[in-house]
Amino acid sequence: MASPIRVLVVDDSAFNRVSIGKMLEPMPEVQIAGYASDGEIGLRKALELKPDLITLDLEMPRMGGFSMLRLIMQSNPIPVIVISSRSSEGDVFKALELGAIDFVAKPSRPISSQFYSIQEDLERKIRDFAACNPHQFRLRQALKADNKETVELAPLPVQSQFCSPAAVVIGSSTGGPPALHKFFSSFRSVPELGFAVAQHMPPGFTRSFAERLNDHSLLKVTEAVTGDCMQPGHVYICPGGRNMILRKLDDGVGIHIVAPPKRQVYTPSVDVLFNSAAEAYGPELLAMVLTGMGNDGAAGVRTVKERGGQILAEAEESCVVYGMPKEAIATGCVSGVIALDDLVHEVLQRSK
Repeated sequence: MASPIRVLVVDDSAFNRVSIGKMLEPMPEVQIAGYASDGEIGLRKALELKPDLITLDLEMPRMGGFSMLRLIMQSNPIPVIVISSRSSEGDVFKALELGAIDFVAKPSRPISSQFYSIQEDLERKIRDFAACNPHQFRLRQALKADNKETVELAPLPVQSQFCSPAAVVIGSSTGGPPALHKFFSSFRSVPELGFAVAQHMPPGFTRSFAERLNDHSLLKVTEAVTGDCMQPGHVYICPGGRNMILRKLDDGVGIHIVAPPKRQVYTPSVDVLFNSAAEAYGPELLAMVLTGMGNDGAAGVRTVKERGGQILAEAEESCVVYGMPKEAIATGCVSGVIALDDLVHEVLQRSK
């Protein structure tokens, strides 16, 4: 963007507000639009200052972060990055379902030099945002997990040269948690497919995320561990900050969780998952690239294509940000571009 990203910082802690300001002020692509000490002031300043982005604490007096987030998304949607402690995993995922685009995990000690440990992660996410056209962002209201209505869809055309997949691998980033929630909660029967997911997420959150998905899906959803084997009807979520590798065994496909190399920017890596899955499954693999910033997964889809697998990308109309799917499509390897609401139907059609 030619003009800097104007950021409104909302946090009840004066220490946190000053610290976040100090982290962002040196960034040439960022301008601090203002500060607010609670949700009520934050809402008023959001309407008055019209920032491009809001950083939001969830626990605040008077009007808390959830109330502010709901009102912002209902009246004047603005991209929000939640800054929350690791002890509040459930709150983080609730905020993402309400419309926040991403989150940064802050240390549990509220006032200490450890707070500056979030600087690199915060800078990267804001730079990713600055590199995107803000119009790419689709801000959605809360998902309704209890909505059991199904829509009968006409069969979608499937290219006959593809094999029926034995497994599905999924990569996602910004907007991924609510998209994965919607996808896995939409199955009305358990498919004969195993699923492996690389969602960009820091350590300490993926177990809670897997449990949240498991509570709203007919499929069994768990955080993956080394020694797991891909099983039909099971979803394996790569632990945050790690990589997941699939390896062909004599009696199936095993899962290995490994530390990422130091140079790796995004973890868990979608490319690492896709590359290993392509080697393990060959033409019996279906890879899906969902909403997210950046190009993680683009190299992986080339490998999937080379090994005879299929690739689907989420359509722009349903993405929170159309970055990763766009990069995947640009490779020329994608065999279908499908809106989120239609993905379950498409997966089932291709698996018949």
